[in-house]
Amino acid sequence: MSNIRAAVIGAGSFGRHHARVIRALDSVELVGIVDIDFEKAQQLAREYQCQAFPRATDVIGLIDAAIVATPTITHEQVASQLIESGIDVLVEKPIADTSSAAQRLAQLAQERGRILQAGHLERFNPAVLALEQILTVPLFFEIHRLSVFTPRSLDIDVVLDLMIHDLDIVLSFTRELPQDIRAGGISVLSPRVDIANVRLSFASGCIANLTASRVSTEKIRKLRLFQPGEYISLDYQRQEAVRIFVRKNEPISAEIGFERQIGSERIPVSHAEPLRLELESFFAAVRSRSQPRVDGFQAAAALGVAEAILAKIKEHEHLVLETIQRRTKLIS
Repeated sequence: MSNIRAAVIGAGSFGRHHARVIRALDSVELVGIVDIDFEKAQQLAREYQCQAFPRATDVIGLIDAAIVATPTITHEQVASQLIESGIDVLVEKPIADTSSAAQRLAQLAQERGRILQAGHLERFNPAVLALEQILTVPLFFEIHRLSVFTPRSLDIDVVLDLMIHDLDIVLSFTRELPQDIRAGGISVLSPRVDIANVRLSFASGCIANLTASRVSTEKIRKLRLFQPGEYISLDYQRQEAVRIFVRKNEPISAEIGFERQIGSERIPVSHAEPLRLELESFFAAVRSRSQPRVDGFQAAAALGVAEAILAKIKEHEHLVLETIQRRTKLIS
């Protein structure tokens, strides 16, 4: 079979990583790098031995698939042009700047028979893949995603920058949308929300507590999940997962019943680079015309929950401001 011809749209840090992995894949040809900063596109294209282009429309007719790694606000426009031209696309997270834009993209891809995959990288984390194999009935999540501050992605709030990964994971595990959302967040080093804490309640009774921060002193990526009879601790960074469970030994007596003991075991994880797994999955979907692991509609659902969280944070901000003003008056 012929190689899939691909281009990376956006020569920033995300685009660079995509180009690196695509260049190493079998049966995929990296045709070009696109960026409105043509000098940046040329530099990356030289590094990965392909062509440079200043506009996404320049690669139409030359490629079969594209990675959209441009600023979030441009995702809908760029991806729509490509889809309408018969090109399959993987769009970095968040898939669009609004859930309505995400829905439009998903609908367009469906109507045109194109593959649209969202770049929710943690879905391809080997520890998450291993956890999925033993998932039963999620009852409670405790998730922390903390990062040291960098000037990257300051055009979006931390909910869309970092927490969106975990929202996608929770929705994929619970297979339902939350009934109730409580959230608070503050800006620290940027004009956007830098720290957020969220509590999601589901009709099934499941609760998810999520914290995301991009002004931490350390990098933490951890998920804790409770389901009937066991607790699972997952470390995204280390690609490790531990299962702690209640073990029933032989019955002591008819009156006392079983002796219960706590057991633990490491969940087998096949370590790999999540980005490579993500891109391999995308190009496999392109070749087989099959449903991508994270499609546009799933990404739109996660984005819709993120928007509801940001609305709750706005309400929280108003309460904080009122409290500050009230106490300032009392002090003066």
